[in-house]
Amino acid sequence: MGRLFGTDGVRGVANADLTAELALGLSVAAAHVLAEAGTFAGHRPTAVVGRDPRASGEFLEAAVVAGLASAGVDVLRVGVLPTPAVAHLTGALGADIGVMLSASHNAMPDNGIKFFARGGHKLADELEDRIETVYEQHRTGEPWSRPTGAGVGRVTDYMEGFDRYVAHLIGVLPNRLDGLKVVLDEAHGAAARVSPEAFARAGAEVVTIGADPDGLNINDGCGSTHLDLLRAAVVEHGADLGIAHDGDADRCLAVDATGEEVDGDQILAVLALAMREAGQLRKDTVVGTVMSNLGFKIAMEREGIRLVQTAVGDRYVLESMKAEGFALGGEQSGHVIVLDHATTGDGTLTGLMLAARVAATGRSLAELAGVMQRLPQVLINVPDVDKSRVTTSPELAAAVAEAERELGSSGRVLLRQSGTEPLVRVMVEAADIEQARAVAGRLADVVKSALG
Repeated sequence: MGRLFGTDGVRGVANADLTAELALGLSVAAAHVLAEAGTFAGHRPTAVVGRDPRASGEFLEAAVVAGLASAGVDVLRVGVLPTPAVAHLTGALGADIGVMLSASHNAMPDNGIKFFARGGHKLADELEDRIETVYEQHRTGEPWSRPTGAGVGRVTDYMEGFDRYVAHLIGVLPNRLDGLKVVLDEAHGAAARVSPEAFARAGAEVVTIGADPDGLNINDGCGSTHLDLLRAAVVEHGADLGIAHDGDADRCLAVDATGEEVDGDQILAVLALAMREAGQLRKDTVVGTVMSNLGFKIAMEREGIRLVQTAVGDRYVLESMKAEGFALGGEQSGHVIVLDHATTGDGTLTGLMLAARVAATGRSLAELAGVMQRLPQVLINVPDVDKSRVTTSPELAAAVAEAERELGSSGRVLLRQSGTEPLVRVMVEAADIEQARAVAGRLADVVKSALG
């Protein structure tokens, strides 16, 4: 059996890869592993379980709840809420475990299971590995130890979760949004109710699109992976800005009043300056990844803010933030983590904080985002090559060195191995898009010839 847990929980096609039996078995295994680890010591354990609106989430939620309750865990079922809401409620309610059923920005047929530890933090890798091992042992025949009578878990619908999470979002905002008109694209996902409610309570005039989930339309031509509808709606309604979430609302992208995209790097730049002004940007540092646009790095250096770059993936950003005590980090894709107020990327919180900065300064989002000039970035995937040799090929090293000499300080080259496929990603940034394309094309040809 291959490793079930990826970088963001267990994910696959619902009812094919991710079955009810797997969901139930993993939930029982998680309860046993956390009991072994002492998480439940001295008290009756509690879990928070939430989901996004996918049709498959209904039967998978039932399976997870059944598995946890059968293992003696009381379950608070919070219904359809964003991933960061489930993480927040896990911490706020003192629960021992949180479970979110979502495949984030993936298409509707997929689903996933993500576990949170006490406090709402991502489960440690070693605990995920142990859950897999225990699950496999029992899947192949070893019987579970099961409570009976009053020892079985009880299941309660916790409908207060919605208001409690929205109140949390409003409570951490630095200022109100009165006078702003905002268009929200909810991707027919988990934030379809939460995000409009939070923006409205904060004082904004709200226009919503993609806020009618039917279980089948999540991420379908809308949300943070498809911005065209949002661009058009912002212009049509004369809004100050637009905010787009993905299916589980752990990410946020924006568009300005003209319909121009404001990506995760630009959002981080705006929030970094706002937080430093408020004395909240610890060590005057923001965390990004190696894929952060060079324009972001140049802007932060100019503003006297240090940029720490990690491997690609919000988990690596979060690890760096927690290890070093940094307050702000994120990715170009719109995963933004404000660690003082959230344990994971929170798209609704990010959107609210961005809008709050517009309201507080009286400046347009375009002007605020203009603190950084996004350099043209070209990405070419080169398939069917020996990716393991990307750092050892002399021919490739010479080509990269030549490209870096040509680009100078106004450009950048990055070669990355795919984590899941036999391909190498060639990324080139330059002040001029044609130069970026030419250099990327030449490097892609060398990757093909040297590693093919």
